[in-house]
Amino acid sequence: MSVTVGEYLKSKYGCKVYRIALDGGFTCPNRDGKISTGGCIFCSAGGSGDFAESRELSISEQIEKGKERVAGKIKDGKYIAYFQAFTNTYAPVSKLRELFTEAINHPDIVGLSVATRPDCLPEDVLDLLDELNRLKPVWVELGLQTIHERTAEYIRRGYPLAVYDRAVSELKKRNISFITHVILGLPGERWEDMEETVRYVCRLSGTGQRDDKEQGINPNGIKLQLLHVLKGTDLAKDYEAGKFTVLSEDEYIAILERLLKIIPDSVIIHRLTGDGPKKDLIAPIWSADKKHVLNRINRILVR
Repeated sequence: MSVTVGEYLKSKYGCKVYRIALDGGFTCPNRDGKISTGGCIFCSAGGSGDFAESRELSISEQIEKGKERVAGKIKDGKYIAYFQAFTNTYAPVSKLRELFTEAINHPDIVGLSVATRPDCLPEDVLDLLDELNRLKPVWVELGLQTIHERTAEYIRRGYPLAVYDRAVSELKKRNISFITHVILGLPGERWEDMEETVRYVCRLSGTGQRDDKEQGINPNGIKLQLLHVLKGTDLAKDYEAGKFTVLSEDEYIAILERLLKIIPDSVIIHRLTGDGPKKDLIAPIWSADKKHVLNRINRILVR
């Protein structure tokens, strides 16, 4: 079975590695009017960066704040700068260079992780990521969610599957590792639909990208995320209107167990669940007990 990102990073660096969630002050073409103004139907007001540091701080200050948050858990560990909130390549390349360079040059940062949309990777941005990847490992997280166009239209993703395919191809050409984000439990999707998405992602992920600096392979990865219904989203309106139901805990665990059997060893698992901010969580309520859920997931991994 594939390894988790924690296991992979510990084997690579010999210690615990934490991701520090950063907010670069970005927006999204699905919010500023370029594509739409409503955003994806499930997206919170924080642009999925609800746990990121404050955008009012500089990137260096955010990194230090992030280190303080985990000071009790880590002594001699290392950190990844994770640009998480909104679309983190949706800006002029000059701004991206300034922010990403500040992060990657921090002495405690061993890598850069950039969450973005596949339709926000123009040539000059790809070239910048390629340049930075030669300094320290760069991961690009692609928000795909599903391969099924009917679901993509419902969640207002704003681009067809072919755009994701092109982004993957361009990243592979530059030997930049990528992580694909998939949401499990989207309205109207059957277990078979989720499995088809995961199989597709794993097939395109291949064996990973060459790390020229360390003469090794940086595997591509996948994030599996439970669908959360959050306050203030259009998804919440549909849920409260009874248009769909969320997965039960047992259903989610069963789906994970099924999917773990088809994820190849060459694909790193970056997430098996997720937790929305409790103050905004409408459903599923069982997901708020993160420790309990992680314990159940760990039992699957042991099996």
